[in-house]
Amino acid sequence: MKISREVKTAVLVISGILLFIFLFNYLKGENILDSSRTYYAVYDNVEGLASSTPVTINGMTVGKVKDITFKGDGSGKLMVTLLIDSDFQFSKNSKAQLYDLGLIGGKAVAIIPAFDNDENAKSGSYLETTVKAGLTELVNQRLTPLQEKIEVVMTDADSVLVNVNEILDKDTKKNLKEAISELNATIKSFKNTSMSLNKLIASNEESLSATLSNFENMSANFSTLSDSISKANLPQTLKDLQLLVNNFDVIMSGINKGEGTIGKLLKEETLYDNLEAASKEIEELIRDIKLHPARYRRILSKKEIPYTPSEKDQK
Repeated sequence: MKISREVKTAVLVISGILLFIFLFNYLKGENILDSSRTYYAVYDNVEGLASSTPVTINGMTVGKVKDITFKGDGSGKLMVTLLIDSDFQFSKNSKAQLYDLGLIGGKAVAIIPAFDNDENAKSGSYLETTVKAGLTELVNQRLTPLQEKIEVVMTDADSVLVNVNEILDKDTKKNLKEAISELNATIKSFKNTSMSLNKLIASNEESLSATLSNFENMSANFSTLSDSISKANLPQTLKDLQLLVNNFDVIMSGINKGEGTIGKLLKEETLYDNLEAASKEIEELIRDIKLHPARYRRILSKKEIPYTPSEKDQK
């Protein structure tokens, strides 16, 4: 059977059209010969996200971003079409998370599967969306409060500097200069005193050495004395001393009670009166001996001398 030239031309044109459609869709990220699944995710802002960006599940690429368009409801939100090539099934409660690719910029979409045994997500359905804060956003979140604090500190520092400038007027600066000058003079005086003290120590080095030697000897003697005291029967001595103190307390207690001769002397008023009377009589006797010594000569003499009254006695 001979095929006409017109049929061959028609087949060639149709084949070219089909090849063009396939290549066009392939370049757009669609493979019409493949059973891919399509999902949609809506975001407020997708800055950095581009078509053909990989879509991952747990870090593994399972598809790519097919298209990014406005949702068309006047809200200004963006609808991202996700083309999934993998056969991996995930729950309809899974989330499409938008995240940063790195420091150099760019974003990608990761599907966070929900293992809740719920119904699998069907092709053409909308997935719940989340946005993972990037490094730049985290830094901004940390730096914004710090920036505010730095501004407050700078304001306070400016106020402090203004107050310091007000305090450090001409008179205050002059007083500070005078104080520093006096401090410098004091330091110089202290330096001279230190030099004089060094000279004094150098000139009396022998005396200081002798004094230190004597101190060492005294320390040695004290050490020897301490050894002697430690070797002595100090506990027995203290015990005897305590016994003596106890006996003295007993004696003093008896005296206070009027016991014994000393106690009676201290406590008996009659004995005290008798002693006082005897003392007065002895005093009168001594006075009489001084006034009339002739009366007592024969008593003091070994020979018997008759008593002859004096004229004063006769009167």
